[in-house]
Order: sequence, then structure tokens, then C-alpha cells
Amino acid sequence: MWKPTRTDSSPNRRQFLRLAAAGSAGVVIGLRLPFGARRASALGSQSLLAPNAFIRIAPDSTVTILCKHIEFGQGPFTGLATIVAEELDADWSQMRAEHAPSDAALYNNLFFGPVQGTGGSTAIANSWNQLRQAGAQARALLVEAAARQWQLPAGEISVERGIVRHAGASRSASFGELVDEAANVTLDSEPKPKDPRDFKLIGSRLAKLDTAVKVNGQATYTLDVERPGMKVALVRHPPRFGGRVRSFDASAARRVKGVAEVVEIPQGVAVVADGFWPAKLGRDALQVEWDDSRADKSSSEKLIERYRNLSRKPGAQVRSQGDVSPALAGASQELEAEYVFPYLAHAPMEPNDCVLERTAEGVQMWFGSQVQTIDQQAVAGVFGLRPNQVKIHTLFAGGSFGRRATQEGDMAAEAAHLLKATGGRYPLKVLCTREDDIRGGRYRPLYVHRLKAGLDSQGRIAAWDHTIVGQSILAGSPFEALIQNGIDTSSVEGASTLPYSIPNLRVTLHTILDVKVPVLWWRSVGHTHTAYSTETFLDDLARLAKRDPVQWRLEMLSEHPRHAGVLQLAAEKAGWGKAVPEGRARGVAVHESFSSFVAQVAEVSLRDDGLPRVHKVVCAVDCGIAINPDIVRAQMESGIGFGLGAALYNEVELADGRVKQGNFHDYWPLRFEEMPEVEVHIVPSRQDPSGVGEPGVPPIAPAVANAFAALTGKSARRLPFQRALS
Repeated sequence: MWKPTRTDSSPNRRQFLRLAAAGSAGVVIGLRLPFGARRASALGSQSLLAPNAFIRIAPDSTVTILCKHIEFGQGPFTGLATIVAEELDADWSQMRAEHAPSDAALYNNLFFGPVQGTGGSTAIANSWNQLRQAGAQARALLVEAAARQWQLPAGEISVERGIVRHAGASRSASFGELVDEAANVTLDSEPKPKDPRDFKLIGSRLAKLDTAVKVNGQATYTLDVERPGMKVALVRHPPRFGGRVRSFDASAARRVKGVAEVVEIPQGVAVVADGFWPAKLGRDALQVEWDDSRADKSSSEKLIERYRNLSRKPGAQVRSQGDVSPALAGASQELEAEYVFPYLAHAPMEPNDCVLERTAEGVQMWFGSQVQTIDQQAVAGVFGLRPNQVKIHTLFAGGSFGRRATQEGDMAAEAAHLLKATGGRYPLKVLCTREDDIRGGRYRPLYVHRLKAGLDSQGRIAAWDHTIVGQSILAGSPFEALIQNGIDTSSVEGASTLPYSIPNLRVTLHTILDVKVPVLWWRSVGHTHTAYSTETFLDDLARLAKRDPVQWRLEMLSEHPRHAGVLQLAAEKAGWGKAVPEGRARGVAVHESFSSFVAQVAEVSLRDDGLPRVHKVVCAVDCGIAINPDIVRAQMESGIGFGLGAALYNEVELADGRVKQGNFHDYWPLRFEEMPEVEVHIVPSRQDPSGVGEPGVPPIAPAVANAFAALTGKSARRLPFQRALS
């Protein structure tokens, strides 16, 4: 998913903060509940030590982390708890995690401004220093509490594996035994977090905190939520984007046993029933006449042809160095390539859903909210409430890949309109089917890239010209102000920061604003297509120059040691340059996204149908300090599987404004038997941690394509592969 630029001095970051601040009183770091205000909060008969907004320590010594980021499989419950446990010197068996309340004043994403939300692979990176300080603060309170109880100097007291002790006096206490005393402590100064050289838990293998409840069925997802008197609702949406209801006949739907009512909302016509099945049967029985006078009637092929024509001339300037045109004209050899990337659906295992009910205070909601602040604002707007009157209970979600982080809170708004249309008489569980999900929009945009490059007489790249054409994700959204001088930065990331030493380089963009197909960030956003075009084109140039792809890249990465480091490591571990089994070839790609650096080497053969069969992927990642290496590996593995399935099969096709695909039979995810062996190597680092949820995706498709080209001599320049080979 997209994130704003992380550098504080970035104009885009400053603009984002100004934009977000317009809807809030300001950024409040979560340690505000905190430094001079210690309290024990009552929970039933227990007292909890609440040293700050993120940590709760109970009398039984369990430590619960309030996680401001949604856990939908990417690991923040475990990663963030590890940071706190490290600073607390807690035992891992003590640690627990739960989702924080919806409150941007305490739980804002520090990279998003005063907005609570998860995305852009920022969960660990934006919480790193914040939670180190929170943990250090809690530890200092416990130590001071022990010092007071024992009347011993705090400097002589240590903490190890959840036990506070003074060795000389043979005194010790658990965290829980110190809760009441610690609640009355006010620290004189801000405690200092650990030196990373003293880390014991960070960097070690720790069991994920959410695994057990997911395996034994105790984990609560939206589908599991039941409220007294609750009804289930499904919405019939227009078959074309921008379509509206002209009229509808609900008589047959109302005759379905279990259907309670049929209501029209801005998003379509909804059937409310006693359960999913009567709601679906009722929706199937609806007769709806659609008004398509304002609907988008685009077709994929017509859009591609339009984009192709635009790509033949420069767009708005994104990056320019040297003088490209004369360098191209004077090149000894020249290469030109066109790339076509389709619309892509997110297709998580759990489609969008939401449970909500009207209360005397406002609205309560239970669902996998990825950007709680936007969802609160969307619902508040429907009911004329203040955002803090909308209480969100964030639940586990079965994936997202960006889909739950819409700019306008589409699922929350739709559910709110339904609750309002039914008068709030009963709680509602609003569900989407797989077909609703895949045909409902919010796609990775369709793009066309055109690249030209020239080699000099020594076979070096003398000039590089890259034009990108695609629909803007940011236009018309709350983040539209991030479009600067006609440049949607999410369209060009990765291309605009190409790390290779090329003396004459130009990147331009045609930003499409008039297509109504709803688009959204998709796991690793612009990097999904820029990495593919740049890394495969680079391999084509290496063949033209008769150069080894790895060595050639390394020569051009002298000023980018972290790129070079992962590339060298992946190539070494994969045995680059050594023989491969007959009928196979290796391909390589390296890319930076979300401040992490990933290189992958794919070993590939050909299937009987001509598609690549990927046997093994060797991946090297530099993500700064690896909080939990197992989670880093898991995210690289999942990114490889996600990206490989999309590259091989995935495409959302439009014909006269209608989406052809609808379920996993025609929007084909990677099957288990197609998943390659994956070997992940993590670069040791002292750098602050960066993202891992998305950076595993961009390199896999170009690495496979480069191996495919080595096998066949053919470059796959239109994705998915099955389209390129058809």
C-alpha cells in the first residue's frame, strides 16, 4: 500500500501533514498518557498499570500491547510486542497483544500525520522509537517501584525475563507484584532505551502471538461477530462504475423466506435478511434497472491503445539528468520496449465486511478497519456525528493488500448508509461476496510504459528514456494535494529513483484523470510495474551489450551499497554463474521499496503450456534491524507468492465498462503446488527497521521474466504471462 515519503524535509511529507492536520487538532504521540501521569486503571477487580497509551501490565504479570496497527497476517502484534518486551526485559511468555481503540490522538501513524492507519509497510518503522521509549518508560517505573518498596537504590536493581531483582539483598518481584506501587511513581527524567548491542529478544526467533488463536479457532473476524437481533445485508451494485439505480422491483426478493426488507442506498440496492443465504437469494431475485448515463464504459483494449499513443511522446517531467535526446541519437546501439500492465484486484481471502449498530452515543463498529480515522470520518459524515462518536473495534482481517485502506472508507460508508436506511432498528452485518470484491473496483491501475535506451561503443548505458502512462490513484481522493506539477508520485516510484549510474536519464508521466474505474494502492503500489519494466529492460540491454546481468548491475550501483549488497548476497547464495539443471535458467532482479532493499534470483523452466515454472527463489533482504527474522522471511515468502501469481495469471478485464472476472476460477491465485522453494537471507544491519510487508513483491516478476528470456530469447512485455504468451 502507498505511504507518504518518510523524510521529514520532503515537500510531499510536509504537504501530507498539512492536509491531514486540516481534519484534526494535531499530531499527538502516544506517550502523552504518560510521562508524569501514572495511574492504575480498574478492570473488573484488577488494577492495571497503564504507564502510557501502549502498555498494560496486569497483576498476573502479563503485559498487553495495544497495537495501533491492524493485524491481518503481516505480523505487527508480534513485532511491536517484541520491541516493548525488549525494553521491558520481559519474558516472551508474558506478552499479549490486542488492537488499540480508534483514537488518532493517541494512536496516529507517525508517518501519516494525525491519522490512525496501517499501510505503506510502516507498522514497525513508525513505531520503532515510539515503542522503545514506551517500553523503557514502563521498565523504569517498575524498577523505581521496587526501589521504593525495598528502600534500595534503583541503580542497583536489574530486570531479567520478567523478574525485577536486587542481587545483593536477595530481593525479587514479578511485574504484577509491583503494579500498585508503580502506578504512584512519577519519573524525574525520560529513561533512555537500550543500546542495540544489548538486545536479547530483537533479532531472535519468537512465536507469533496471534498464531494459536487463529489455529484453534478462537480468533475473532468480522464473520464471527454476532449482536443481539442482528441482520445480514448484501448490496447489489451497478454493473458499471458510475452507474446508478433508475428503478427496482423488490417483490420477488421480499417473498424469499428470511428477507426482512429491501432498501436503496447511494451505492445500490440492499437486501436485509436473517442470514447470508436468504440475503443472497433475495438479492438474486431483485429486478433492477440501471441508469448508465454517467457510467464508465471503458474497455481494457481501448484504454491500452490510448495509453500507447500517449507513451510515444514525453509527459510531465519527473526526473531529468544530462541530455537524453542527443545521447540517444549518438548511441552505438539502441533498444526500445513497450510494457502493458493490467488492472489488478486485491482478492484477499476475506472480502470486505463490517458489523455496526446504532447506540445512544453514536455508532459502534466491528471489522478489520485498516485506516480507522478515515472510516470514522466516513460514518460520522453519514449520520452527522462527530468522529469520536464512532467507536471502531478493530478485528483481525483475512488479508487486504491495500483493499481495506480506501481513501474514502468505502465499506464503512456503505454500511453506514445501510444502517441509516434501516433506521438503526437492529445491528447489521454487511457482507461482500467474492464476486462483489473482484467486480467492485479499487484496482491497481492499468499502465503502459515505454522505454528507450542507447549503449555507447563500450557497451555502457549512455541514455535512458522512460515514459509512464496510467490512471492516478491520488486524484479525487483526500490525498490529491500530493499530486505535484501533474505528477502522481505513486505512479512513478521506483522509476523516479532508479539507482543505476546512467549519465543521461529522463522519466516522464502522463497522469490519466478522466477514467472512472476506481483505483487504489495494491501491495507495493507503483513498484509493482516500475520494477518490472526497469529490471527486465535492463536485462534486455545486458544481452545486447553481451554482459553478465549481475556484474553489469553491480558496476552501475557503486553509489548504492545497500542495493549492491543484497544483489551480491542473492547471487552468491543462488550460485549465480554456476551450472543449472538442463532445461532451466536463472534470472535476477533488485529493487528498493519502502526503504527496504530486496534482490531475488529465480530458477525457472518451461511448462508444457509455455508458461514459466518457478522451482526456486533465492531472496536477499536488507530491512535494517530485523525485529523478528521469521516474520521477515514469512513476508518475503508471501510477497513472492503474491507477486508470482499476479505475474503469471492475474488480470481484470473491462469490456464496455463491465468486469469480466468474478471469482477464483477466472481470477486465478497461485496454487499451493505452484509455490517455489524460497530461501531468504537477511542482511545484518544496525539501521532502523524498515518495511517488509510489501518489498518482497516487486522483484519476483522481473526475476522470473529474466530467467524466461534467458531460456527462450523472448521478453515478456505484457502481463500476465499467460496473456503475453497467448
